[in-house]
Amino acid sequence: MLYEWIKHMDFAYPLAFGLFILIPLLVWWYIKKYNSNQPTIRVSAVHAFRVSSWKNKFRHLPFILRLAVLSCLIIALARPQKRNDQQQTEGEGIDIVLCMDVSGSMGSRDILPSRMEVAKEVAEEFVRSRPVDRIGLVIFSGESFTQCPITTDRNTLIGQIQSLESRRYLIDGTVIGEGLATAVDRLSSTVGKSKVIILLTDGKEDPPETRLIDPLTALEIAKTKKVKVYTIGMSAAASTVVENTGVKKGIKNPLTDFLDEELLNRIANETGGKYFRAKDKDGLKSIYNQIDKLEKSKVEIQSFKRYEEKFLPFVFAALAFLFLELILKFTLFRKFP
Repeated sequence: MLYEWIKHMDFAYPLAFGLFILIPLLVWWYIKKYNSNQPTIRVSAVHAFRVSSWKNKFRHLPFILRLAVLSCLIIALARPQKRNDQQQTEGEGIDIVLCMDVSGSMGSRDILPSRMEVAKEVAEEFVRSRPVDRIGLVIFSGESFTQCPITTDRNTLIGQIQSLESRRYLIDGTVIGEGLATAVDRLSSTVGKSKVIILLTDGKEDPPETRLIDPLTALEIAKTKKVKVYTIGMSAAASTVVENTGVKKGIKNPLTDFLDEELLNRIANETGGKYFRAKDKDGLKSIYNQIDKLEKSKVEIQSFKRYEEKFLPFVFAALAFLFLELILKFTLFRKFP
């Protein structure tokens, strides 16, 4: 308990603690004076002097109280304060929707620990780095779904991102068009001057029979609503082999080369955004950092430091110890000439 109190306490004048050197000096002076004031007589036996009373046992109590008075006053002079740091963030934010693919292929482990886990971790870092933006989350697989409406509640949004798992929520498939259309619809009702979608997928359009909107139709909707779309294709690089001739040749891997980069490029270019390819975790982080720099919010952060004075309890304690010492000195421990 004392450790926690000290941990959260600051002292305006810490040099005052140097006065504690007076404590051992006073103890030395008291012992020397006490021994010099004791009378001495010669006796043949000391049995009669072995009887002790409570007054004899507590004869040093007034001096101990005096040391307590001095200690409390030194701490009060150091001026203990409880500091409360506060930040007030103001600014003009951007309306952003994270549109994330949660299809079964996002569980692939070509990017360790998996594409899904890396996408979640980096998206969470991005959300934490945008303090004044309004951000929402749309997921898609064989259908699309608004996982979290556009909000400024970072904790709720991060909780929704952390809970994502591939092949858990929606029917199988990949409907990039419906995911994009749902994200645009989330932004259509907002009042932000700048509206951005970050669409992340590891595949190409693979719709079920229930598909309602194709990617090109969704693209036209985004252009009409003046929504900028950044697209991210997420998969590791293709593996390579060396033939007998010594020439390297790429091998198409269905887990790593399934992206429709032509479509993702078109969506990004025609909406004023940009297409990125993420081959690993560091690459995805770099992409989000680039987007963060491209889409700047006007942020003003004001820091406040409020101090709550805590020296008065030590002053009152010193007065209490002093009062108790005087009472004991002139009553129970009174010395007669």
